[in-house]
Amino acid sequence: MQAHYLAGLNLHGRKVVVVGGGSVAQRRLPNLIAAGADVHVIAVDPTPAVESEVAVTVHRRAYADGDLDGAWYAMACTDDPAVNAAVVAEADRRRVFCVRADDAKQGSAVTPASGVHRDLQFGVLAGGEHRRSAAVRAAISEALADGTSLRIDDEHRHEPGVALVGGGPGDADLITVRGRKLLAEADVVVADRLAPIALLDELGSQVEVIDAAKVPYGRAMRQEQINEILVHRAKAGKFVVRLKGGDPYVYGRGFEELQACVAAGVPVTVVPGISSPIAGPGLAGIPVTHRGVTHEVVIVSGHVAPGHPDSLTDWAALARLRGTIVLMMAVKRIDEFAAALLDGGRAADTPVAFIENASRADQRLLRTDLAHAAQTAIEEKLIAPAIAVIGPVAGFTDADDALGFGR
Repeated sequence: MQAHYLAGLNLHGRKVVVVGGGSVAQRRLPNLIAAGADVHVIAVDPTPAVESEVAVTVHRRAYADGDLDGAWYAMACTDDPAVNAAVVAEADRRRVFCVRADDAKQGSAVTPASGVHRDLQFGVLAGGEHRRSAAVRAAISEALADGTSLRIDDEHRHEPGVALVGGGPGDADLITVRGRKLLAEADVVVADRLAPIALLDELGSQVEVIDAAKVPYGRAMRQEQINEILVHRAKAGKFVVRLKGGDPYVYGRGFEELQACVAAGVPVTVVPGISSPIAGPGLAGIPVTHRGVTHEVVIVSGHVAPGHPDSLTDWAALARLRGTIVLMMAVKRIDEFAAALLDGGRAADTPVAFIENASRADQRLLRTDLAHAAQTAIEEKLIAPAIAVIGPVAGFTDADDALGFGR
């Protein structure tokens, strides 16, 4: 394998010529643009993404000898080997390093599979074996992100503050990339009961983990106490991750926590999460919308019963809708919610699907109709956390066999 000398190029303001405007060039442009290079693309038929990139100069024509005049770096990315060879030949004459995309070993430079972790940049070279270098890059990125296999002990720590991170519906793999990255940088983690708790096992022993569980109709940490912890730890110089299930702003009280941080002058970042009222049905093979079937989705809290003075939900209006209703936190009062919809005019045979423990190994799907929803919940011993999907889409079964639910 040919050895290469690794070097970081300062291309800011310097001319870089990319010959070819296809998918390979399209993948190379973002890093060149991020480096501040003066990028010139020469291509007969560039892709729409390349042609519309405002940060580069696109020349719609064939490559001609002399196009590398003034260049500091070049890339031969066409699908014509003869053109790529000609670009490399000109680069050699001009002593300009050149990457040849179709045959890396014939160029004078090789593009590494590169990644970024905080202010650390890294690159992997495998003698032109792109699949191998990409695989190693992915492994390094994952290790740096979750901290399980590789730790970098340096003086660079996240600035004090709070990040409200949506952890997704429960499975640890469904947290966002950014959420997992920030979790790996935390000094303190304040975790909900429905957050992906498996991720806590990946944290170092130096990380303070605070249980902020809210058990339905049981033990719960007061919201005011959670707010106080977030502010106190951040003001003590810590980076605090508030790890929540689903999305912080969908019945997660995330905005209350943001308000508390803002009032205290604490920097706060919001990282959206995959929300369970959308993801839960999806994982069970149920689309909450479908062309020609439903044009609206309403996500409703079941925390307060219909008719309760604190209820803000117009159940009669919901009953008149033809689309999808997704009920959250509704297990205890499903009989009351079903009765309210039936009283408002929803048909008794409206399909209903219950998804219990969505995304977890013990996920369960139950199907019934609105008239028998309460009875099914009791007979099947439905438990929280569970989502109720009400509407035509709840009767869709085409995905059942593929997802292992049967018919």
